[in-house]
Amino acid sequence: MSIPAYFVKDISLAPSGKRKIDWAYRNMPVLRAIEEEFIREKPFLGLNIAVSVHVEAKTACLAKVLSAGGANVALTGCNPLSTQDDVAAALAAEGMHVYCVHGASTEQYVEHLKMALSIQPHIVIDDGGDFALLLHTELKSLVDRLIGGCEETTTGVHRLQILEREGRLLYPVVAVNDARCKHLFDNRFGTGQSVWTAIMTATNLLVAGKSVVVAGFGMCGKGVALRAKGLGARVIVTEIDPVKACEALMEGYEVMTMDQAASVGDLFVTVTGCKDIITEKHFRQMKDGAILCNAGHFDVEINIPQLTALSQSHFEMRQGVTGYRMSDDRTICILAEGRLVNLAAGDGHPVEIMDMSFALQAQSARYIAQNGRDLEKRVYNTPVEIDDRVASILLSTKHLSIDTLSDEQKRYVDTWDI
Repeated sequence: MSIPAYFVKDISLAPSGKRKIDWAYRNMPVLRAIEEEFIREKPFLGLNIAVSVHVEAKTACLAKVLSAGGANVALTGCNPLSTQDDVAAALAAEGMHVYCVHGASTEQYVEHLKMALSIQPHIVIDDGGDFALLLHTELKSLVDRLIGGCEETTTGVHRLQILEREGRLLYPVVAVNDARCKHLFDNRFGTGQSVWTAIMTATNLLVAGKSVVVAGFGMCGKGVALRAKGLGARVIVTEIDPVKACEALMEGYEVMTMDQAASVGDLFVTVTGCKDIITEKHFRQMKDGAILCNAGHFDVEINIPQLTALSQSHFEMRQGVTGYRMSDDRTICILAEGRLVNLAAGDGHPVEIMDMSFALQAQSARYIAQNGRDLEKRVYNTPVEIDDRVASILLSTKHLSIDTLSDEQKRYVDTWDI
């Protein structure tokens, strides 16, 4: 099959997308600094890089920086509802290989992934592991050319670690998600702000005074809970990890099971990375008008098929809000079809947050280009020097300085017998 140079909804949308990209770019000083290096050094010259990340303005900036480093880039989405068609069109109009359409069916979405991989990449940048799934199943033939990959999110890293544990991982991967500059800032502050921006935009409702149930108290859950508390909500946390549950308790949140929280909550946010967090037994207990959304990568945390089977009908209540009318006339509201709410119903993380995350991605891709052929087929932590460099560049762009250890202080902290 002949692969087109690009596949987007409407190339005439490009001017709108370019404005979005330009706005993001001017607010991404760390990525701009790395781009200057890439232009000089061309670390990806002769290499193909396939990128599967949410196609919106910040991702476009990453793709352009990789291209500035000499790469032949093919970009596709990692969630059909997070693609912004005007951004995709803007990149296609500039000559980049872009394959994505907002609202694509599952079959179309997979076809777009395959189109992006058709460039026979040397490096893949994944968000959620959908590239990895194809490369470990029906597109194994592409692995021989592959140097390695980078993974953006918790769910994807977890899936890759399972492959490594089972001895089935076919190429080395840098777990960008686990870098300090990723999970401390992107997962916590980025998710915290963008989830509530999306919820408030989708519903136009007040958060203060509501009982908000946050399922999962990992880094993303911590951010969601913190911002809910700041907005005046009563926050309830559900967890399976007793240590995290204790942490939530000592942060001032209520802790209970989802079975207990189902009848109490006004607004539910799942952010666990697991499936069936909210199911039929919980739907039966919920208040009329309860609002549910998901901030985990895949749309399996809220069991929508069970809710559909329970309901008499479902209908659009507002853009991005679907109401499910139950047999007792209660209505349960689902945001963004249960998909990743901050991107399916919003613009995703703030630009400055993704500046740090995509700077990590760009530098990790360079690390793979330079070292991948010598690495074992494992999931690797992001090198500490990459983490430190991103943070240092950010501080320098804000004209901030930090202390450094003297030689005597270094000796003190590095020596046991003092």
